[in-house]
Amino acid sequence: MKLNIITSQNELPVKEGYMISLIINNLKGHKDVEVHLFRPDWDEKEAKSYDWSKLLGDPIDRNAPADPMSSRKVLLESFTLEERDMIIDCMKERYVSRLSAINSRPLDFPIPMGLIPLSEILEDDDIGCIRFEEIPNYTLPFLVHGLYILSQHEPVEEEGD
Repeated sequence: MKLNIITSQNELPVKEGYMISLIINNLKGHKDVEVHLFRPDWDEKEAKSYDWSKLLGDPIDRNAPADPMSSRKVLLESFTLEERDMIIDCMKERYVSRLSAINSRPLDFPIPMGLIPLSEILEDDDIGCIRFEEIPNYTLPFLVHGLYILSQHEPVEEEGD
């Protein structure tokens, strides 16, 4: 399993700001599926204390309306450095045989407005969410979910094809 972990060279402007993704060898008949991890909940009181004018940047598309509340969620769904390390340790310990890589990097600040938070992407036959707390023996002290899009990955070839 590869670990591709990038830590910010500078201190992040808030304690959150680290993204994590897993590459799962085989998920629902598809190989090397990238699963983007996120926090499904956060401290609203803390979120209200942030100076969002410094954390959010220009819209991605100046011709389209950008919801600043959705853009805020992109940050609020991310992890602190401590949480990132706890998640990585947990995934290495529990899922090492199922993972080909764990990737993590800091968000770029300011965060462009117009990004869609992972928690707002609706599930269907192609898009799914892993709710890790529903897996037996969940050990992290906070919730972690993982979003995946199966159509972005090759199907697993059946033996004999």
